[in-house]
Amino acid sequence: MRKILLNILIFFLPLSIFATHNRAGEITFKHISGFTYEITVITYVKESSPADRPELEIYWGDGTPLDTINRISEISLGSDIKKNTYSENHTYPGASPIPYTIRIEDPNRNAGIINIPNSVNVIFYLETMLIINPFVGINNSPVLLNPPIDNACVGKTYIHNPGAWDIDGDSLYYTISESKQNGGNSIPGYTFPQASNYITVNPITGDLVWETPIAIGEYNVSIRIDEYRMGVKIGSILRDMQITVTSCSNNPPIISGPTDTCVVVGDTLNLNYNALDIDGNTVTFTVTGGPMFSSTNPANFSTSGASSNVNGIFSWIPGCLNIRSGDYILSLKAIDNGSPNLVDFHTLFINVLAPAPKNPVTTVLSNAIELKWDKTPCNHAIKYKIYRKQGPSGWNPNYCETGIPTYTGFQFIGETNSINDTVYVDSNQGLGLNSGVTYCYRIIAFYPDGTESKASEEVCGQLIKDVPIITHTSVLNTSTTNGKIFIDWSKPTEFDSVLYPGPYRYLIYRGIGTSTSLLLIDSTASINDTSYTDSLLDTKNYQMYYRVDLYNLTSGTRDLIGKSTVASSVFLNLIPSDNQITLQWNESVPWTNTEHVIFKQNPITLQFDSITTTTNNLFVDTALVNGTTYCYQVKSIGSYSTPNLISPIINFSQENCAVPIDNVKPCSPILSIEAVCDTQLNKLSWTNPTVGCDNDIMGYNLYKSDTVNEEYYLVATITNASDTFYIHEKQKYIAGCYVIAAFDSVGNESAYSDSVCVDNCPEYSLPNVFTPGNDGYNDFFRPFPYRYVESIEIKIFNRWGNLVFESNDPEIMWNGKNQKSGVMCSDGVYFYVCTVEEKYIDGKKPKVIKGFITLLRNK
Repeated sequence: MRKILLNILIFFLPLSIFATHNRAGEITFKHISGFTYEITVITYVKESSPADRPELEIYWGDGTPLDTINRISEISLGSDIKKNTYSENHTYPGASPIPYTIRIEDPNRNAGIINIPNSVNVIFYLETMLIINPFVGINNSPVLLNPPIDNACVGKTYIHNPGAWDIDGDSLYYTISESKQNGGNSIPGYTFPQASNYITVNPITGDLVWETPIAIGEYNVSIRIDEYRMGVKIGSILRDMQITVTSCSNNPPIISGPTDTCVVVGDTLNLNYNALDIDGNTVTFTVTGGPMFSSTNPANFSTSGASSNVNGIFSWIPGCLNIRSGDYILSLKAIDNGSPNLVDFHTLFINVLAPAPKNPVTTVLSNAIELKWDKTPCNHAIKYKIYRKQGPSGWNPNYCETGIPTYTGFQFIGETNSINDTVYVDSNQGLGLNSGVTYCYRIIAFYPDGTESKASEEVCGQLIKDVPIITHTSVLNTSTTNGKIFIDWSKPTEFDSVLYPGPYRYLIYRGIGTSTSLLLIDSTASINDTSYTDSLLDTKNYQMYYRVDLYNLTSGTRDLIGKSTVASSVFLNLIPSDNQITLQWNESVPWTNTEHVIFKQNPITLQFDSITTTTNNLFVDTALVNGTTYCYQVKSIGSYSTPNLISPIINFSQENCAVPIDNVKPCSPILSIEAVCDTQLNKLSWTNPTVGCDNDIMGYNLYKSDTVNEEYYLVATITNASDTFYIHEKQKYIAGCYVIAAFDSVGNESAYSDSVCVDNCPEYSLPNVFTPGNDGYNDFFRPFPYRYVESIEIKIFNRWGNLVFESNDPEIMWNGKNQKSGVMCSDGVYFYVCTVEEKYIDGKKPKVIKGFITLLRNK
C-alpha cells in the first residue's frame, strides 16, 4: 500500500521536479556508410538542475520504436549552463522521398521563459529532417559552431549567427521559427520576442537580428536551417536557442572589416578585421567556418593589439579540393567580458575560384583552326568548354568573374571528353570556317558540381585568304520576272600559285530560297573579274543564295582551288496589322552586319526615304492608315573582322509593299454577375480594359452555357459599345456560365472573357392541410409555387403505413382518394416521403422531404 501511495504521489507531482531544464539545442547527422548515419544531439541545460540526462529518448523517424541515445560528453560553459552531447549510429531502411524526421522530446524547458507561458511544464522539442535521395548523392547535415545561448541588453541591437558549416558545400537557407513542443506542435500562447522594431533572420547569412529587445527576461526562439543541393531540398535542422535580456550599460563589441570576397586557387587571401569594445572590456576575437576546417589547406586567424581593440588577420591559400559551387561561410565572433557578456558577429561569403586554363594557342588549318592549352592543375575537373567570337572581344574579366558571360559575345561551340584532352579543332561543326573572319577563343574548365573556372586568355586566328570572299549580294531590281542581284567578291591572294599556276576561272552558283541546293549559273573569264549581275529573277518572292568557286585551268584541266562561303541577299518580310506594319528581314552572310537602315517610299516623290536605323532584325512602323499601301526597303551595313577587305559592306533588300488592316482583336471585357432568384433573372455587367487595348469596340456578344460541360450559345448581341449592362430573364433555369466577347468595327471578336457562373436556387415546399371536395377551393394536395425542379417521387401513407398515393408529377394533384381503390380516404393525418430532383449547374441533386398532411373532406 505504501508503494502504491508513493507512485500516486509521484504521478501527481509537477513534471518540472524530475526534468532537466533545457535551454537550447539541435540535432545533426553525419553519413557513415550505406544507409547508416551518426546522429548527434546537443542540448544546453541548466547546470544547477537536480535532474540529469545520461541518455535521451529519441525517435529515429523511420517507424522503429522509441529508442535511447547515450551521452558522450558534458561540458560546463559557466553561467549555470552545461553542454551535453549525445551520439549514436542508426541504419535506415533505404532511400525515401519522405523525410525521416529525427526528434527529441524531453521534459522540460527552463522556467520563466517570457514568451512561453508556463514554460517549465512545456516539453522541450528538437527535430531534424534527413532526406536520403540517391539522385543528389550522400549528404551530411551542417554543423552549428556557435552555441545557441546568448545575452542581450534592453534597447540595444542583438545579433547572433549559428556558424553553420556544411562540409558538402550545400546551400543553406535560414528562417525564423516558433519554438515547438511534443510532436512538433505549436506551443499554446507562444509569441516571438517583442521588439521595438523587428526580430528576423537573414535567409542567406543566417544572422538573427533583434532590433531591439524591450523587456528583460529569458526568451526562446528557433532557427530553421534548410539544405539545398542543385535546387532540391535535402535536409533541415530546427535549432532552439535561448536569449537572456537584461538591463545593462554594457555595449557589445563592434567588428569592422571586409565583406564577401573571392580567391583563386593558389592565391593568398588576406583579410584584416578589427574588434573594438568602446567600454574598454576585454574582447575575445574568434572565427569559425569552412575554411578553418579544410582538410588540406586550413585557414589561419591571428590576433594582436590591445585587449579591448583587437586586430585579426584571416589568411588562406585554398587548394584545388576547395573548389565547389557554393560559397564558404566565414563567421567572425567578438565577445566581451562585460556584465553580461555581449557579442558581435560578422558573416561573409568566400567563393573559391577554379584557375583558368593556361597558355592557349591557335594554329590555322585548312577551313579550320586548332586550339591547344595546358592541362589544368586541378585533377577533379572533368572537361573543358570552348567558346568562340568573331573579332576580339576587348573583355577583361574581373578577379571574381568565372565562366564566359553572354554579354561578352562569346558563344559555346564545343567541349572535350576529359581534362587530359587539351586540343580542340574548330571546323564550324564540319561546315568549315569563313575566310576573312578573325576568330577569337576562350576556354574554361568544368567540374562535377557544375563549377566553371575562370576564363583563359583570349587567343585569335584567321584562315588564309585562299578562296573567294563574297562581299555583296545586293538587290538591284525588285520584280517577279526581271529582278536583278549584284554579287561581288574579293579575290584570293594566298593560295598556292605554284601548285595552281593558272589560268583561273570563277564558277558562280545560285540557290533560290535555299542554301543547300545551289546550281551553276555562270562563270567569269579571269581571276580579276570579281563581280556579277544575276538577272531575270523573282526577287520579290524569293531570297537568293550564292557561292563562288575558284578553279585552276592549267593544261586544260579543271582543279578546284577553293569555295567561298555561301552568302544570301537580304530578304524583307512585311506583316500588316491594325494601323501598323512589322518589318522582319533575314540574311545569311559570312560577315557581320552591325546596323540596318529602314527606307520607306514617299507617296509623292515615289523615292525611298530613310526613316530609322536599327541594330535589330525587326522594326514596327506605326501610326499608319488602314487600307493604304506602304512600301519599304532595308539596307544592311557590316564588315568582316579581318582588315584589308572592303568596309563597310552595304547591301539592299528587295522592295516590298503591304496594306495595314485591322486584324487585332479587342481585349476581353471583365464580366461580373448577380443572380436574382425571386424574379428568376441574372444581372450581368462588364468593364473594358484600357491598358494596351484597341479602343474601337463597337459592341459585345454575350454567351451562356447551361451547365459546366455544355458548349456556349449566343444569348444576345449588344451593338452599343457604351452599354455594359444586360438582364437575362424569362429563363427556365438561371443556372449556367456566361462569357462575353467584344467586337470591333471590322468584326474582329475578342477572346472570351473569364467565365462567371451562377447556380439555381431550387424551391419546393408542400402544405400541411388540404380539403378535397367539389367547392373548387384547396381540393388538391399540391406544392406551393416551385422552381428549378426536374422531377419528384412522392409516396403518401395512412397512419397504418399503407400506401394510398404515389406520383412522379411535381404538381402531385392528389384529390384525397386511395389511388388503387378510388375510394375517398377518411379525414386524418397522412405521412409522405418526397424525393425532389433539383436542377443545378452541375446536374440533378436529390433532396428528401418528409412531412405530414392533414386531409379534411368538404371543409
